[in-house]
Amino acid sequence: MTTGSSNASRAAAGGISTYLGQERALRADRLGAGGLLLSVLAATAPLMVVAGVMPTTFAVMGIVGQPLLFVVLGVVLVLFSVGYAEMSRHVHNAGAFYAYISRGLGGTAGASAALVALAAYSALQVGIYGIFGFEVSNLFATYADVQVAWWIPALAAVAVVGLLGWLKIDVNARVLGVLLVVEVILVVIFDVASITDPAKQGLSLHAFNPDTLTGAGVGTALCFCIAAFTGFEQAPVYAEETSRPHLLVPRVMLLAVGFVTVFFAISSWAYTVATGPSAIVGAAQKESAGLLFSLTESRLGSTFTDVLHVLFVTGMFAALLSFHNVVARYAFAMGREGLLPRTFGRTTGTSGAPGTGSLLQTVVSAVVVIAFAVADDKPTGDPTAPVLHLFTWLGNIGALGVILLMAAASVSVIVFFARRGAAGAQAWRLVTSALAAVALLVIAGYTVKDFDVLVGAGPDSALSWALPGIIGLALVVGLAQGLVLRSRSPEAHARIGLGNEAFQLDKAAGDAS
Repeated sequence: MTTGSSNASRAAAGGISTYLGQERALRADRLGAGGLLLSVLAATAPLMVVAGVMPTTFAVMGIVGQPLLFVVLGVVLVLFSVGYAEMSRHVHNAGAFYAYISRGLGGTAGASAALVALAAYSALQVGIYGIFGFEVSNLFATYADVQVAWWIPALAAVAVVGLLGWLKIDVNARVLGVLLVVEVILVVIFDVASITDPAKQGLSLHAFNPDTLTGAGVGTALCFCIAAFTGFEQAPVYAEETSRPHLLVPRVMLLAVGFVTVFFAISSWAYTVATGPSAIVGAAQKESAGLLFSLTESRLGSTFTDVLHVLFVTGMFAALLSFHNVVARYAFAMGREGLLPRTFGRTTGTSGAPGTGSLLQTVVSAVVVIAFAVADDKPTGDPTAPVLHLFTWLGNIGALGVILLMAAASVSVIVFFARRGAAGAQAWRLVTSALAAVALLVIAGYTVKDFDVLVGAGPDSALSWALPGIIGLALVVGLAQGLVLRSRSPEAHARIGLGNEAFQLDKAAGDAS
């Protein structure tokens, strides 16, 4: 009886352990290389960058050499990706950034990074709802002669994205993929049309001249441009859901940063060719985000431009989906390791998706959009202010957080391999990580210094410190949480960053007991 009871207990424990292991692990083998690449690239929102970020950078910063900036930043991010990708071969965790930082710099730093990542990616996603709602509202006004408040399509998008967050990631990948491919094709058509029909200055390469990167606006322009790359670093977030993460994640990430660098450099150069390098700043200041559409109207006609307007909106929707998935997975990873309530660390439904994290992001998005809608003061003020503030404020908050996370991850790569006694074998990767860390910290410094310019506030505005202070607050609160956890529950603190590996160890221990 004792032996049978013991065996039964072990079987029951094994069953419970297996159940918990499945519930606390994302569904494996759900993403191949194609789906992973499309999900990552969709977060960069290529058309949103080309139509929105590039003209804004030309106009606000007065920097003609934006194409060269993209090349420079591409080099920095390749340097970052070398060590980051190598780290992904050793750490498979949906909380990629904070998991890497935990492995290198310790659980307390990891707890801080987790909260910064959650705040940064959430801000990036919610910010896009503002410009999405604004553009959809304009489409209704232009093509249906119907006036729709911006927050109505924004909240509708919150609901749809939240619903898709409960579905299987391969469904989302297909949606993202179709939207992404079409918008990239349209931008390439614009590039070709600009190059084959240049302005009076001809097919000029002046935008790649280092002399174009002089002046006080260069540092701030770097901040604008690096925000355009945000998304490529998300590949490790999906590591647990791929069949061969040690191969697919590094490959996809390097492909993504390489593609984005070339795509953005060529597209921003096409702007200077279409208007002429000497006229691009003035044209951008006059047309703002409408510059791309005015250029396509004159070269490719109204039908192409109408389609481009629609794809501008669908491209933003693709980015919303992608960022939503990332935030949900960070929340899942944090819940699994005790940094958020345990309910966030369990998958839901038959799809194995991180449903609670998805619900959290949906609620946060709805609350922020409603808050900005209530602040909408059309009768007395600028009718676009709440929308543009939602986009620029939260977008730059998110970009600052991601820059700091990349810098910390670069330092963590160095410490991680040094502690494992692999510094010699990984020497060249450690050098690239060190160079990337220095460059990223410099860019972060410029971002904080010029935050008033980035968000369109005056130099004496409280926004210049309050908005970046949100990331600072997340960093400090995360550190405090890590320190408290280390004091009260050293075992739980030691698990930070282990992710599903910790639960696999628990399962093995349960089966052996």
